[in-house]
Amino acid sequence: MRFLPAVLALSLSFLPVAAYAQTAGISGSPLPDQPYTLIYPDVMVTSGEPGGPLTINHPGLPLQCVLTVVPVEDTGWTAEGALAELDAAAVAAGWSETFPGFTLGASLVTRYQSNPALQYEGTSTGSEQGPITLVHTETVDAGNGYTLDCFYATEMAAEARPVVDAIIANFSTRQDAQPVVTP
Repeated sequence: MRFLPAVLALSLSFLPVAAYAQTAGISGSPLPDQPYTLIYPDVMVTSGEPGGPLTINHPGLPLQCVLTVVPVEDTGWTAEGALAELDAAAVAAGWSETFPGFTLGASLVTRYQSNPALQYEGTSTGSEQGPITLVHTETVDAGNGYTLDCFYATEMAAEARPVVDAIIANFSTRQDAQPVVTP
């Protein structure tokens, strides 16, 4: 009986870890010529139609991600080449139409689960809802162009950014991917 308090304390110490564990939602393309696997926290709500953008929204955070897949002819595209040719002024001007006051931040080559991707991020200051952060990623694979754009309230970055990073790390241009990072 004298070990009971120690056993009870040890078992209670695992409760917070279990409370933070999440299961993953997985969406795959219904079109065989546009394969992908999008993995995200299962609390996120999906919407979209086959062949169109797939949107996921987080019910507890001001966070939305939009995946778009389109046929492309530029099979020589690389993330490294796209980063080298990135026109920061053009990118900022393009996003300013949607997000007034958009300024481009960091640009780099990141990894999807399946292949390298161009990533850039920026912030908008002109939104009615307050500053918005955009994380844009893109790649080309097997004749398809993939863009994954995630938007969140900048003030919620501590909660939203780890979710965004997990979604990006788990994304695959293949149909049968499994989670590699817990969202």
